[in-house]
Amino acid sequence: MNISTEAGYDGLHDQPHAIVEREGVRYTLLGTAHVSRASVDAVEAALATGGYDTIAVELDAQRHRAMTDPDVLAKLDLFQILREGKTGLVAGNLALAAYQRRLAEQLGVEPGAELKAAAVGAEARGLRLSLIDRDVGTTLKRAFAGLGFWGRAKLMAGLGASLLADDEVEAGEIEKLKQGDYLESSFGEFAAGSPPLYRAVIAERDVYMANRLRQVGAEGAREVLAVVGAGHLKGLERHLREDSEAPGPVLAALDAVPEGSKIPWFTIFLVVFLFGGFAWGFWQGGAELGGELVLQWALITGLGGALGCLAAGGHPLSVLAAFVSSPLTPLHPALASGTVSAAVEAWVRKPTYADFLRLRDDTGKLSGWWRNRVARVLVNFFLTSLGTFIGVWVAGANIIGKLG
Repeated sequence: MNISTEAGYDGLHDQPHAIVEREGVRYTLLGTAHVSRASVDAVEAALATGGYDTIAVELDAQRHRAMTDPDVLAKLDLFQILREGKTGLVAGNLALAAYQRRLAEQLGVEPGAELKAAAVGAEARGLRLSLIDRDVGTTLKRAFAGLGFWGRAKLMAGLGASLLADDEVEAGEIEKLKQGDYLESSFGEFAAGSPPLYRAVIAERDVYMANRLRQVGAEGAREVLAVVGAGHLKGLERHLREDSEAPGPVLAALDAVPEGSKIPWFTIFLVVFLFGGFAWGFWQGGAELGGELVLQWALITGLGGALGCLAAGGHPLSVLAAFVSSPLTPLHPALASGTVSAAVEAWVRKPTYADFLRLRDDTGKLSGWWRNRVARVLVNFFLTSLGTFIGVWVAGANIIGKLG
C-alpha cells in the first residue's frame, strides 16, 4: 500500500503509513497487521523515537481492558448480564477472543499485540493514550439493525461456525487479517456482500476514528501517532484530510443505536393467536378440546425449553425452570425462558473464581463452553431460548391443525 508521503519519517519507511497535517497537528497514521511481529516492532520503534506526545490506538475501552487487565473476566457479574440482556454481547466477545487465541496458537503472535504494545508503551512513557475506535457492542448492534431476520440468522450461523470451530484458521482468513482487523475478518464474506454490514463494520469506523483523532487534536495534542489496522489506513487518511463537519455531532450520530419498533408485534400476534385459538377450542369442542389445546401448548413449549437446557448440560432444577417458564415467557416481550433457566443454573452451580479466571482459555475450544460454569450459563441461555422458540412454532402448528 503506497500511501506514505514522507518516506523514512521516524523509521516507518518500510511500513504502510500516512502523515496528515491539519489545524496545527501532525497525525502519523501507522497501518499495522494484527497478526504480525513486524508490526509490533514498528510500533516499538516509533515509540522509541520520542517524537510523539499522544498515542492513539484502534481500541475501545472494553477491548483495552480485555488486553491490559488479566482479571477483567473475573469481575463479570453474571446476574447483571442476564438482567440487562447482554448475554449475547458477552458470548460474542468471548467467541471473538477464542478466534484470536486460535490465531495466536497457529502463528505464534497474539492478535492485536501491536495495539497492546502501543497502549502499554504510551502509559510507560507517560504519553497521552487515546482510544479512538467505536465500542464493539455499538458496532455489532448497528450492523444487526441493518439486516433482516434471515440476514441475522445467516450471519450468526456463520460466526458461530467460524468462531467456535477447533480447526486451524485458513490461509485466506490470515491474509485478510494482514490487511484489516479481526473484527472485519470474523464477518468475512458477509461484510463484502452486505452493504449495511460493510457500512457498520468498516466504513463507519473509518469516519469514527478520523473524528476521534480530530477531537484529540482539539484537546491539545500536536504530534499524534495513530496505530490502526492497515485496512483502515486509506479511508482514515481521506476522512482526516477532507471531513469538515464538527466531530461532536458526527460521533454522536455514529454512537447511536437505531431503535427497533417499541411495539412487540410478534408478542401481540402470539397472544391474540394463542388465546383466540384456546377460546375457539372451548367454543367448538367444549372443555375437552379447549383443555387439550392448553395442555399441549404447555407440554410442547415446555419440552422444547427443557430439551434445550438439557443440551446445555443444565442442572435438573434449571431444566425444571426451563420447562415451567417456556409456556409463559413467549407471552412476555421482556422475558426469555433462557434468562430464567440461566439464572437458576448460576444460582445452583455458582461459578467459582477459578471459572472466571479460566474463562478466556476454556472458551477457546467448543468443549470448554460446557466445562466452564460461567460459559455454560451463557450456553444455557441460548439453547433454552432456542428450544422454546422451536417449541412455540411446533405448538402453534399443532393448534392450527387441531382447529383446521
